[in-house]
Amino acid sequence: MDTVTDNGGGQTGEDELDRTIGLAGALTIGTGTMIGAGIFVFPGLAAGEAGPAASVSFAIGAVIALLVALPTSELATAMPKSGGGYYFVSRGLGALPGAIVGIGLVFGLTFATAFYLVGFGEYVIEILIEIGVIESPGVAVGPIEVVSVVGVLLGVGLTVLSVFGTENTESLQNAVVGLLLAILIVFLTVSGLDLLGVRGESRVSGSFAPEGYTPILTTAALVFTSYLGFAQIATVAEDIVNPDRNLPLSMVGSVVLVGVFYVVTLLITGYTFPSEELLEMGETAIVDVAEEYLGLAGAIAILIGGLLATLSSANASILSASRALYGLSSDRLAPPVAAKVNREYGTPHFALAFVGGTTIVLVAFGRTEVLAEVASFLHLILYGLICVALLVIRRRDPGWYSPSFRCPGYPAVPIIGGLASFALILFMQRLSQILGIIISVIAIGWYLVYARDVNLKDDL
Repeated sequence: MDTVTDNGGGQTGEDELDRTIGLAGALTIGTGTMIGAGIFVFPGLAAGEAGPAASVSFAIGAVIALLVALPTSELATAMPKSGGGYYFVSRGLGALPGAIVGIGLVFGLTFATAFYLVGFGEYVIEILIEIGVIESPGVAVGPIEVVSVVGVLLGVGLTVLSVFGTENTESLQNAVVGLLLAILIVFLTVSGLDLLGVRGESRVSGSFAPEGYTPILTTAALVFTSYLGFAQIATVAEDIVNPDRNLPLSMVGSVVLVGVFYVVTLLITGYTFPSEELLEMGETAIVDVAEEYLGLAGAIAILIGGLLATLSSANASILSASRALYGLSSDRLAPPVAAKVNREYGTPHFALAFVGGTTIVLVAFGRTEVLAEVASFLHLILYGLICVALLVIRRRDPGWYSPSFRCPGYPAVPIIGGLASFALILFMQRLSQILGIIISVIAIGWYLVYARDVNLKDDL
């Protein structure tokens, strides 16, 4: 890989990131990113479409995520480099596929971050409404709603925090995810006991699949965005201590942990209210479920949980997007300034500034709901190509390839994982597919104009 020489501005001779993230930090990056939409946005939408059987949709998503996490873990221990999936695909399939997924990963994570920041603002407003501070969610400051103002301020704060050291991001992530999981464990335990009749009469009644079994697969495609976080761990691999051990443990562990939370949550949600009522509740259904079992205190606790979930997702995504851009720049597929590392803090400050600045603009003026769906499309392309990259690299068997973790069930696991990832794209909304293809075409154009003469070294 091309190296970046000292051009001033606080750079080392060959820019390298500080390894400061331990196993707990890696787990919270994956868990904190994935726990958001799956718990606080999708239960009402998913259970409204499929009833309690939506829990199967989330289980299918977890299985597919594991089928990709295992190949990713092998590649990550062989190539613990910033950029994660970009680095694996570029070394396995070449610079052009690498540029497509690398640029897609940067913008996919940036789009997702904007979505999370707007979600944070919405949860702040909902809490203020719940406690009677304001009456309407549509409060504006000039042409921009307060929701966006809150999101912009948080985006600035998280970007600055990341610039001053990855350990700051890790500490915030550990604290936020720890409190979030504590809230969820209490909520799911109390509501689960009530649902089963341990603390009263059982609420488990009615059909498991009131809408039939067909919606299970379409719902699985809808909710797969909930499992995007595990690959973000590989994206920050160059920041992780003892990557041979911590990368596979954190990637597989985060998928399993989050998958269990999702399945339990959907079973409780699906059996608490009829499907038609859940559809009307929409994205806030989990708040109504909490209020049903725990009263106003439960509703406020879940609103705080949603606040923490969107905070942790945005925090991890800003970190991961900047590392993906850093990886592209280190390979000269993006302007070299993005590979500059601050000498004092060991962070890619220009890459962070680009990601943070772009995110803030999107929060202020963009349609973040659409951007979040496009992020899912781009990630599914990445996941499928990661599986292909493992098959190609194993077949080629280069001398430098020496992973400490081997994907079990090879070659069936990466083959099934790749096919399942590509297949889920077919169940996505047409607009998301079109926008995802447009971004991929733009990435191809960028490569042909800017980086077609780049030769990547096939070693570490």
